[in-house]
Amino acid sequence: MNWIGLWTLTSREVGRFFSVYRQTILPGLISSTLYILIFGFTLQQRIAEINGVPYTLFILPGLIMMNTLTNASSNTASSMLQMKLLQQLPDILTAPLSSLEISLAYIIGGTVRGFVNGTLVLLLGVLLIGLPVSSPFFSLGYIFIVAWTFSSMGLLLGQLADSWDQLAMMQNFFLTPLSFLGGIFYSIKMLPEWAQVLSFFNPIYYMINGIRFTILGISDSPPIISFWMALAMALIFFSSAVALMKSGKKIKL
Repeated sequence: MNWIGLWTLTSREVGRFFSVYRQTILPGLISSTLYILIFGFTLQQRIAEINGVPYTLFILPGLIMMNTLTNASSNTASSMLQMKLLQQLPDILTAPLSSLEISLAYIIGGTVRGFVNGTLVLLLGVLLIGLPVSSPFFSLGYIFIVAWTFSSMGLLLGQLADSWDQLAMMQNFFLTPLSFLGGIFYSIKMLPEWAQVLSFFNPIYYMINGIRFTILGISDSPPIISFWMALAMALIFFSSAVALMKSGKKIKL
């Protein structure tokens, strides 16, 4: 393992998004605040509680997950595609770094961004509406797993896409619908039975319920299933991203 090379490339990826924090960190906090004000406080007049929890508190774990997965995936996907379009990827490929080390550097960079954004939204909930966090350690651990999962997925999408339009299509037709259908703003118990069955095939549903359990102690699915589903998705996306990088396909235009 080339630790110096891995650290150098990882530092570049982390520094890249921190240098433009106005575009990579602040928007997530602003959008989460708007969701709380518009959806939380407004709909709470109509929906007082879900599973015995005030509606404003109920939606916070979903907002944390949405910010985590969105930022983690967009960081690696945009970085990889930008390197391809600018013909800078050959410089990375000719460095004394293996496919695993290159993949790890990109994924760690995206994971850090997703984790930072998710943690900041968690702190926003604590400060703004007094969000009770029943298990802070497990909450942060779960945020990390989800960030790693979607950072790996973003690297995979960045390798597969040949243009910004293709990348946007992949995200708009896959990531965004699954996020909103994962139970951010509602419990699946409020859905018809057929819709509940469909929700069971949505991996993001398990991740949202997993973080909701670590924070509020409630969940529509067994917590252990949510945990193993998150780990399984992390392994699948990570292995796929590394395998595609190693094959050399789709990483050159």
